[in-house]
Amino acid sequence: MNQVRLNAGVWRSRVLKFPDADGLRPTPDRVRQTLFNWLGQELTGLSCLDLFAGTGALGFEALSRNASQVTMLELAKAPLQALLQNQKLLQASKADIRQADALKFLAQNSQRYDVIFCDPPYHKQWLDKLLPLLPGHLSAQGWLYVEAEYALKSDSDWQVVKSGKAGQVYYHLLQPADTPAPATQP
Repeated sequence: MNQVRLNAGVWRSRVLKFPDADGLRPTPDRVRQTLFNWLGQELTGLSCLDLFAGTGALGFEALSRNASQVTMLELAKAPLQALLQNQKLLQASKADIRQADALKFLAQNSQRYDVIFCDPPYHKQWLDKLLPLLPGHLSAQGWLYVEAEYALKSDSDWQVVKSGKAGQVYYHLLQPADTPAPATQP
C-alpha cells in the first residue's frame, strides 16, 4: 500500500493508505499546503465536494481543518475501499463517501458547495465536460480547485484567482467569472 500524510488540523500527521490504481495521483504535499494556504487554513462550516477523491487526501485534509461536510466521489473499487477504511480509521463521520461517476452525480445533485476539488484523470477531457456544469454547484463566493496536466487561463466562464505548477502538475484556484470580488482574496 502507498501512503500520504495529512498536513494540518485535527488529523495532522495521520497517514492514509491507498492502493496502486490506474491514474491515481495523490496531490503532492507541497501543493496541498499551498491550496489550504489559499483557502485560509480553517474551513470551519464549509461544505466540500471532491469529484475524484482517489486517495482522499484533499477531502480528509478539508475535514481535518473543520469542514462541516465533505462528499467524496470515487468510481474505482480499490480506491473506494481504501477511502472507506480511512474514514473508519479517522472516525470521519462528516465524510460522505460514494461510488459514483462525477458527471452523473452532478446531473442528479442540486446541492451547492463552498469548495469543489476537481483532480480528474489526465488526458481524458474531463475538464471540458465538467467546467460548464460546476458554477451551478458552487455557493456564492465558492471556490473551485482544479489540478490538470496543463495551465488554465481565465475566460468568460472562470476567473483563475491563483495558480502554480509542481513537476508536471498545474494547480489552480478558480471562481465563476461573474462572482463579485470578495473583501479579501485568498
